[in-house]
Amino acid sequence: MNRPLLACLIALVLLVVLPHLGMGDYYINLFSQILIFALFAASVNLIVGYGGMISLGHAAYLGIAAYSCTWLVTHGYGQLTAALGALMLTTLVAAVFGMLALRATGLSFLMITLALGQIVWGLAYRWVALTNGDNGMALPARPAPFGISLNGATSFYYFALLVFACAIFCIWRMVHSPFGAALKGARDQPRRMSMLGHDVWMIRWLAFILSGFWAGVAGLLFIYYQKFVSPYALSLQQSAEVLLMTILGGAGTLSGPVVGAVIVTLVKNVASSYVERWNALLGLIFVVAVMFMPHGIVPGLVQWRRAATRRKAKAVGLVPPTAEPPRADTPRPAPDAKLERSA
Repeated sequence: MNRPLLACLIALVLLVVLPHLGMGDYYINLFSQILIFALFAASVNLIVGYGGMISLGHAAYLGIAAYSCTWLVTHGYGQLTAALGALMLTTLVAAVFGMLALRATGLSFLMITLALGQIVWGLAYRWVALTNGDNGMALPARPAPFGISLNGATSFYYFALLVFACAIFCIWRMVHSPFGAALKGARDQPRRMSMLGHDVWMIRWLAFILSGFWAGVAGLLFIYYQKFVSPYALSLQQSAEVLLMTILGGAGTLSGPVVGAVIVTLVKNVASSYVERWNALLGLIFVVAVMFMPHGIVPGLVQWRRAATRRKAKAVGLVPPTAEPPRADTPRPAPDAKLERSA
């Protein structure tokens, strides 16, 4: 069994037995938040890490899913209908926004996503008749899939863990599929991919849609957990925080966004109880990570482990020292006499 698969199995076992380690409901709810934002960061990582497209408006899809699900349930629709309707609306909005944003690349793409996200935030804040404005909307009740109540902290945690595991598996399969290879090729060599016959714009657009869909799934978990949504869920700060999670943990890796979500969520909810200026602490963590691990925590740890393994192998003599290049004053060997005569 390879090492990444073994690490995933160990992490899954730990997550399953976590509620039975004697911790209270507060910490179980905290880990539920981590799962929600880890999925949200993984959705952003699809376009940031694997697609090379930095977005500052991704909180719009989380907020659209949360608002639309709450509105549908409030107006008498069933939980399943509301969830499917919210995902369909979120995916449709992501498709439209992707068509607009992908008209540009680089900094222009970033600014377009920021503008689109701010438009959605403005609608949630000003359209009082639909969204109740700054007062937000409350979800009447959590769903009960197969008759199982999700009102308890432990039951909701296992529900969030199941959704998170399924989503991460689907994202992993997509990343390691031919489409994932094409997406990474479009990120690294777009011109070469175009010359090989690939539609780079279509690849990026499909990745944008999938990213919006999984952000919508995170939005459903968010509203089920909070049972309340306000315009803050769509704000620029929310988009910046999830982008920070992705970059801090390591964009372009499957476990990087999860690690970033763990750090940011713990700093916001735990360290803020002891440190008044927790934003400064989070900024300090980010600066230190960028200085010593510029590609993120997970890639940085992998590089450090490989370097330590090489040093250990050289110390015990398993790796031969590299041959030094010949010096300029080293005489060359005399040419073969037969070769001279044949010339």
